[in-house]
Order: sequence, then structure tokens, then C-alpha cells
Amino acid sequence: MAMKGPGLFADIGKKAKDLLTKDYTYDQKLTVSTVSASGVGLTSTAVKKGGLYSLDVSSVYKYKNTLVNVKVDTESNISTTLTVLDALPSTKLVTSVKLPDYNSGKVELHYFHDNASFATVVGTRPSPVVELSGTVGAQGVVFGAEAGYDTATGKFTKYTAAIGVTKPDYHAAFIMADKGDTIKVSGVYHLDEKQKASAVAELTRRLSTNENTLTVGGLYTVDPQTAVKARLNNTGTLAALLQHELKPKSLLTISGEFDTKALDRPPKFGLALALKP
Repeated sequence: MAMKGPGLFADIGKKAKDLLTKDYTYDQKLTVSTVSASGVGLTSTAVKKGGLYSLDVSSVYKYKNTLVNVKVDTESNISTTLTVLDALPSTKLVTSVKLPDYNSGKVELHYFHDNASFATVVGTRPSPVVELSGTVGAQGVVFGAEAGYDTATGKFTKYTAAIGVTKPDYHAAFIMADKGDTIKVSGVYHLDEKQKASAVAELTRRLSTNENTLTVGGLYTVDPQTAVKARLNNTGTLAALLQHELKPKSLLTISGEFDTKALDRPPKFGLALALKP
């Protein structure tokens, strides 16, 4: 099912967030994906974080409009996700649970329309938290809101409002989150028609503490197989990333981060290798 309309509430500001945070890692990570003759996708992931190692294996099976995902990790957790597309016209139904915590289950329903979208998430535990979100928009401009309500306490856990603008050469977003305590403004500007080079900026202001955080960054596509990213915030933290496609769908990512105001501190480095057939 191809998503139509203005997209979900979570998509507002996602372009800037992804450019500033996606693929940055400071661990050592190896991911190997294969597909069996029966169509079952298997993915094994090994991560070294500090002196600790973790491993998980996940399988994905697709049958018509249904997708089943099961993941098992070294901490004996079993995560299961069932996704059904177009169970009703223009809908997406997602149910998930992480065993042995039976109360971790939740049910999500997404509805897409040409000029609006709606999403709801309900936990499966007694007296669950209920989350609702929606967007309306057209011609690249979208208005959205979300709220979370705890049925056990009878109180709102969150409410957020946002405005997003998407045009061929830029994306902009204004978000008021944390029950009105946080204001976030972000923008991505593509410097050329092929979007080989992009600049991004994000300003976050927390009203209760009068704190401001400004982060700027950029992306440059060196060639079809290689891209570099960098970001810097007002506290002096500088991070950079190099990603190279070794072969189709197989990526090598090297990233690092250091504090420009405390050069005596050791920098962070990360390496991720994702191999796919």
C-alpha cells in the first residue's frame, strides 16, 4: 500500500531529524541479511557496545497483504509484529508484543486519505495509555496534532501540535511539544536539483528552563555509492559520518564524534557493516 495524503504526524520534521541523527553510531555493529527460497527474510545483528556483546536474529515473512516479523535476542526477549495492509480500505493495522512482558503489547491503526491521516495506538495492558494523532493538509502544507491519555490516572501524558511545509527544494517544520514546554523549528534545504548536497538546521527551546539548543549539519553525496554527513551543535559537539555502498544494498558506515570544547576527552568512534544479498 502506497501511503497517500499528508503523511502521519510523526513525519512532520522527520527529514531534518533523519539528516541530523540517522546512521550515526558509536558502537561496532554487523548486520547480515539473507532471503530463503520460501521467501522468508532472515537478519542477524551483532553489536559490541563498550565491553558488552549482544546478538539478535529476526525473520520476516510476507503473505499477500500481511507481514509477520519475529525477533529473538540474547536476553531471551521475543518480539513479534504483525502488519496487515488494507484490512480496510486505506488502512494499516499493526499489532506487536515483546515477550515475556505480556503487558508490552499494543495495537496501532493508521488511516490515510488524500488530504488527511489518522493514527491511534492502544496498549493491551489493563488501563492502557491511548495515543491519538492526526494531520490535514494539501499542496505541501500540513497541520497536525497528537495526544496521549493514561486511562489509569485520567491524565494526559503528552500533547503536541505541529506545522510542516514540503517543497521540491526545502522542508520546514514547527513543533510545539512536551505539553507546550518545548518549541522546535527545523529546516532542510537542498542546494542543487539532484539533491546531492543538503543543509539542515534545528533550533530547540525549552521554555521552563530557558535553554536553547541549535544544531546545524549537512549532507554531500560524493558519488552514487558514497555520502558524507556532519553536524555541530552550540555546545561544541561535532560529529561526522562516511557511508559507502560496497555493493548494491550493502553499506559500510564509519562515524565519529568529539567535543570541540574538551579536546582532552577521547572521541567516540563507530563502525557498522550491513550485508544484504
